[in-house]
Amino acid sequence: MNAKPRISILFVCLGNICRSPLAEGVFRSVVTEHGRAADFMIGSAGTGAWHVGNPPDPRSIDIARRFGVDISHQRARQVEAADFNRYDLLLGMDRNNVQTLRQRAAGGTLGKIHLFLDYANDRVIDIPDPYYGGEDGFASVYQMIREASEALLSKFD
Repeated sequence: MNAKPRISILFVCLGNICRSPLAEGVFRSVVTEHGRAADFMIGSAGTGAWHVGNPPDPRSIDIARRFGVDISHQRARQVEAADFNRYDLLLGMDRNNVQTLRQRAAGGTLGKIHLFLDYANDRVIDIPDPYYGGEDGFASVYQMIREASEALLSKFD
């Protein structure tokens, strides 16, 4: 067994309270289900600092819990300069997140930044931000993230 995770992935959205905490929790659940938890270091962060220190949005916590994933312990944080070296992949939930990451990245780390759905399953689409919507938006986002997480894990077989 490897003492150090083989690959490190940071999921990034705007505020780190809706999409990226779900992605962190769901991907962690997927790798655990497949017996691969030791192969990965998984985190999440936001491009903005509005919610630093706060738990995920209650609607994200609720939808995750409905599918047996506990993200209630997570706390929002902002992407920091060290993340570009600490993580092998920085996966933005939407193209704006990716653009912001690329603007903040040092030259040698640009290749680590990708759109989550594009990298995971070759679909160049954004995971929409459900913050201003209803419960159905969170359910839809959960399903997109779950499907993409399975596809992402298959990239490391």
